[in-house]
This record gives sequence, C-alpha cells and structure tokens, in this order.
Amino acid sequence: MIPICDLFESHLTVSNLERSMAFYGEALGLEIARFEPAMKAAFYWIGGRGNSMLGLWEAGAAPLRMNLHVAFRADLADVLDAPVRLRDAGIQPLDFSGNQTHEAVVLAWMPAASVYFRDPDNNLLEYLAMVPDAPRPELGVVGWKQWTNG
Repeated sequence: MIPICDLFESHLTVSNLERSMAFYGEALGLEIARFEPAMKAAFYWIGGRGNSMLGLWEAGAAPLRMNLHVAFRADLADVLDAPVRLRDAGIQPLDFSGNQTHEAVVLAWMPAASVYFRDPDNNLLEYLAMVPDAPRPELGVVGWKQWTNG
C-alpha cells in the first residue's frame, strides 16, 4: 500500500458561504485558492499555496446539522498566543471541554498544545502544535500552566 504522508484536503458544509468566507478568509487569514460561485464552494490554502486545502460548500438550511471538527497545525508559540488573538478577532477561545479559556490546553498523551474555537456554523476548529516533551497520558488534558509547572 502507498504510505500516507499528510492530509492534503478536507471539506466542511456551511449554511452561508459568504459569511463563512468572511470568517475563514478575513478572521482566520486563509488565502483563497478558488471560488466557485455556481457550485457555491470556496477553497482555501492552508500552510501556503500547494501545501493543503480546506473546501467550504454551502448546503441548504435544514433543522438537522452535522458539526464537524478540523485541527489546524500551527507553531507552538502561535497556539499559546491563540486565546488572545482569537478574542481580539471576536472569536471565543475554548478548552477541550468547550469552556471559555485564557490558555492553551495540553493533550498529555501526545503531547500537543491546542486551543479550540467555533466557526459561524458551529463546526469545532482547533489550532494544534506538538509539544517537544515526553508524553504523560496519566495527566489527561491539562492547562498549559499546569503542564509547564510539572
């Protein structure tokens, strides 16, 4: 079988493409790769042109919705600063349990630092960076300060 090196592309359905394009393009700063108005779709580069891509597809309004999750790999310093930057952009940073937070959390089994937030369609998004420490799965999920204090 062919070894898989990385994930190139993922797609989310959105209820309002124009609103979602403002969120992903302006609030999150992703570069537009292609906009297909006839298909009600927009594609964004992640990590620079040709690295990976996120597709947004407008779906009709329905009473039942699926909320999906996408994690964006980022530099550790940026993940640690994400709560401040998200709040400055009018986006509520969340911890692993979905509670408002002022710091990144650490998924100790990996370990990775992460900050969660939601898009306008309530999809759960995450900034994530691997932490160069040994895994400590017995800790579960802890705040960054608790992780660094031992």
